Amino acid sequence: MRFLRQSMVGLFLASVTLGLLIYAAQMVGGAIQARMADDRPAPPARERVFVVNLLTAVPSTEVPVLETFGEIDARRTLQLRAAVAGRIIDLSDSFEDGATVRQGAVLVSVDPAELQAAVDRLTADLADAKAEVRDADRGLELALLDLGAATQQADLRQKAFRRQQDLAARGVGTAATVETAELAAAAAQAVVITRRQSVTQAEARIDQAATRLARAEIALAEGNRNLADTTIIAPFDGTLSDTLVVEGGLIAVNERLADLIDPTDLEVAFRVSTAQYARLLDANGVLIRAPVTVSLDATGSDLTADGVLSRVNAGAGEGQTGRLVFARLEQPIGFRPGDFVTVRVQEPALRDVVRLPAAAYDTAGHVLVLSGEDRLEKLSVELVRRQGDDVLVRGRGLPQREVVRELSPLLGEGIAVRPVRIDGSQAAVSQPSVLALTDERRAKLVDFVKQDPEMPEAAKARVLAQLAEEQVPRQVVDRIERRMGG
Repeated sequence: MRFLRQSMVGLFLASVTLGLLIYAAQMVGGAIQARMADDRPAPPARERVFVVNLLTAVPSTEVPVLETFGEIDARRTLQLRAAVAGRIIDLSDSFEDGATVRQGAVLVSVDPAELQAAVDRLTADLADAKAEVRDADRGLELALLDLGAATQQADLRQKAFRRQQDLAARGVGTAATVETAELAAAAAQAVVITRRQSVTQAEARIDQAATRLARAEIALAEGNRNLADTTIIAPFDGTLSDTLVVEGGLIAVNERLADLIDPTDLEVAFRVSTAQYARLLDANGVLIRAPVTVSLDATGSDLTADGVLSRVNAGAGEGQTGRLVFARLEQPIGFRPGDFVTVRVQEPALRDVVRLPAAAYDTAGHVLVLSGEDRLEKLSVELVRRQGDDVLVRGRGLPQREVVRELSPLLGEGIAVRPVRIDGSQAAVSQPSVLALTDERRAKLVDFVKQDPEMPEAAKARVLAQLAEEQVPRQVVDRIERRMGG
């Protein structure tokens, strides 16, 4: 009986479960049918419109700036070296690294005792040489007097000989007397020859004495120069660097003592590529005197100095590319040799170029411009120069077109956009397309147009006619003022 009751309960539970399953299946099927009955056709896809920032491409004259890094160096540097050996007996109080010294200041003194003694000996040698010159001069004077007397005596003896010959010819004199007179004349002539030899010897002695005197003078001059070299004097105003000696130390000849640098005569050396170097040459291949500005970030405040390009290194340098260029600095206050600085060089001006953000230019040389019906159009341009976050470009059909400021992978040719026009770096407010100019502003614009040598006459006439109107197009005014630098 119990078994029958449990069997009946199990059968009941199975029947209930099966009924619930059937009911659930019916509910799901009904829901699916109702959903299928409610399905409607999807609406057609709508074209996506992108918001883009635009700016107007206005050609102007730009002055590119070449930015690189360089090192400050001194144009006037002197190595102070010892000209004589000895012991240092005195050092200037300013003889230390970084000290400023004035021209003529005594920096180092070497013990002059030995060199002073040598000068004293050479002075005595010079006095002896001068005395010998005077003695040789007196000897020559005496030799010349003796020669004169001997010559006079020989002349007298010769006259006596001729007189005895005349007497013998008239039969008055004798042959013996003639012979005696002849012998006397010959002896007198021999004395003359001897006296001439004495004069020659006296002249040779004078030459030897003069040579000795010259040598003594040279030796004394060298001795005085060595004595003067015991004192090292600053030849110009400057700053000491790398001081290497101390008072009381021994130094050798040509030993390096310190460096003297002129801090007011500095230059900056920097390396540029070959292409950049070519832009710094004139039509004759000569380096232009382009303005240069150097800056050094020192403890949060920039040190700056202006200068001009001065020269280019003669060689390219082993293992180097480009060119090493030098610029002379004007009033480089605060700079020191060895400073690593930022160098900015003003290149020659570029005319009729458009400055755009670098983000507006792709690597293929295209920009996106706004065409009709607010759609984008791809335009090819020539990259003239990169300037920081901007690019300078040229392109046919680019002037006065509205250019997308920043490209993205979602933007391309034919894309529909909603333009937001940008004037400079901020969103432009609605501005009138024409302006009412003041008399002063109109006069400045007219004068600039009339004096512009590069504007064709036909363009001048057209622009002047526009400026003469009461209401002048804004684009015309903006374009002229950009060229004016306003």
